[in-house]
Formats: sequence, C-alpha cells, structure tokens
Amino acid sequence: MTEIYSFALLAFTAFFTIINPLGTMPIFMSMTASLSKQHRKQTAKKATIVAFFTVVAFAFSGQVLFKFFGISVNSFRVVGGLIFFMMGWDMLQARLGHFKHTDDEDKIDAYVEDISITPLAIPMICGPGAITNAIILMEDAKDIPQKITLIIIIGVVLLITYLVLVGASKITEKLGSTGNKVMMRLMGLIVMVIAVEFFFSGLKPIIQGILHT
Repeated sequence: MTEIYSFALLAFTAFFTIINPLGTMPIFMSMTASLSKQHRKQTAKKATIVAFFTVVAFAFSGQVLFKFFGISVNSFRVVGGLIFFMMGWDMLQARLGHFKHTDDEDKIDAYVEDISITPLAIPMICGPGAITNAIILMEDAKDIPQKITLIIIIGVVLLITYLVLVGASKITEKLGSTGNKVMMRLMGLIVMVIAVEFFFSGLKPIIQGILHT
C-alpha cells in the first residue's frame, strides 16, 4: 500500500508540474476572450477530455507507436515548437482567439472544436513532456493497481486543469476587451519563447545523433 501511495505522489507531482494548469490559464483566456462563458466552459471541457485520452493512449501504447512509425520524442518537440511559435505569433498580433459574436452556432462550435483540440489539448496541455512522462511512469508501474493509480492521477490532474480553465472566465470578464488584448500580446511573447525552447530541445539531440552516425 505504501508503494502505491509513493507512486501516486510521484505521478501527481510530475504531471501537475509538466501540465502546469496555471501556466495554461492565461493562454486559454487569450484564445477564448471573445467567446461566451458557456462556450469557454465547453472549450475547456473538450480540451481536457481530449488531453486525458491522448495521455492515456500514449501511456499504454506510446513506445509501440513511436517505434512503429519511427517517431522520436525529440521530433515531437520540434513539431510542438513550430505549432507554439505560430500560435505565439498570432497572439502577438492579437489575432488568436478573435471571434466576432454571431448567432451562427455552427461557426462558434467549429471554432471551439478547432482550438480545443489544437493547440489547447495538443500540445498545450498534452505536450511532449506529459506524453514522455506517461510512457515512463507506465513502464515503471510494477502491477495493475499501480497502472490504475496512474490513470486516476492523470484524470485528477486534468480535472484540476479543467477547473482552473473554467475559473479563468471570471478573470477574462473583469479584464475587458483592452485588457485581454494586452494580455494576449504579452502571452504571445512568452509562448514564442517556449516555442524556441521546445524546438531546440528537440533539434539538438537529433543533430547530435546525425553527427555521431
């Protein structure tokens, strides 16, 4: 029983630190600033559900999929960096998340569906770090109870992420239109910096591997 508690604590600390719900919150606020409270909640729900199933899927089959397709985690980081950079550039121009209010529910739902999967769920919430962590911890899990514990912990962390994102709606409403645009530009710079770190942290090992061969 002690081993399960220790494993659960390790998994929770690792996932909470890597996913970083509080770090995701400002970006979520910027991207959904022009949506209604209901649609922001819907976006947060879809993003966390997609992230949960993606992390769990990679936890069970990550190594097999990576080997089958010849994909490395470093390649995933490079692609994630490129996606982040484009997202940060749009935020810097105050274009990301801009959506004119309309009665056309189909257009709003399409926008929510679009941003909830990419870039919010992947790679914002479920990024290379979370995927790698899930694969490693699943391999470290000695028996079925520990594997079940890992899945529960992933669910708990993503539930906390959902609650944090939903709570961000109140902050968005208080900031107003001007405040949200200023925050979007500031977060755009930060996201672009994160993108550069992601890109080169993945590119460096790839180049080193090529030089060694």
